[in-house]
Amino acid sequence: MKEDKVLQMIDSNPIIIKNIENPSDEMKLRAIKKDGIMIRYIKNPTKEMQDMAIKSNSMAIEFIENPTYDMKKYVVSKLWNTLDFIENPSEELIKVGIEQKGYAIKYAKSPSALLQKLAIEKDYDSIRFIDNPIEEIQLLAIEKNYETLRYIENATVNAEILAITENEGAIKFISDLDEAKKILFLKHNALVMKYFINDLSIDAVEMAFKEVLSKEDVPDKYVRDFINCESISEKHGNISVDKTIFIYKYGSKQCKRIAVDEKLKMV
Repeated sequence: MKEDKVLQMIDSNPIIIKNIENPSDEMKLRAIKKDGIMIRYIKNPTKEMQDMAIKSNSMAIEFIENPTYDMKKYVVSKLWNTLDFIENPSEELIKVGIEQKGYAIKYAKSPSALLQKLAIEKDYDSIRFIDNPIEEIQLLAIEKNYETLRYIENATVNAEILAITENEGAIKFISDLDEAKKILFLKHNALVMKYFINDLSIDAVEMAFKEVLSKEDVPDKYVRDFINCESISEKHGNISVDKTIFIYKYGSKQCKRIAVDEKLKMV
């Protein structure tokens, strides 16, 4: 069969190169240009063919033996998950991948703190691919979204507190909830009470609220949440008096000012 006819066939369906015995360089180049993956069917491809293959399809790197560093860097800059085909990628290559997607951190065996930080800043949930992230990284991810707590094994107490402070719903991502932790979290977000209305003694709950509400630097949100949380009430048996009276008796001046403002909003 004439070469021009074969070239036309390759243009229509490049996989034909797989069944051609002793294809010419032109046939090989035509097939590769059409789809870089076709390099898998070409024996001893030239450097030109390899370069053309990855420019046509970055995933072609899988079928190139001993690719150069520049080849690796090129494909990773186009598709971060081509790291899957690169053995023991360097930190620099993984950094190139992270510039596209934080998930590229999963290809690092022992990522540096800098690499971890770059990944979290790109995609906060990439923390799921980091084994035993240091507290700084845990906090960074949670600051971006409290739900990242679900991906952190052995989260530090500070990480848990931050997540709870951001959103009381983070409580569902914490498994080892003993009474001490419940009280601790209650001191940072009054709304967590709705998750354990009857789990704590009234004395323990009131002591926690007294400690927080008596401070002059009590957070504005904490006071307003305390007032508006329906799960904190005499009927539930976790506080002994009306919340307004409780604030009058134990609240700081700042706490009382916030409470008055909140009550005026309800009028």
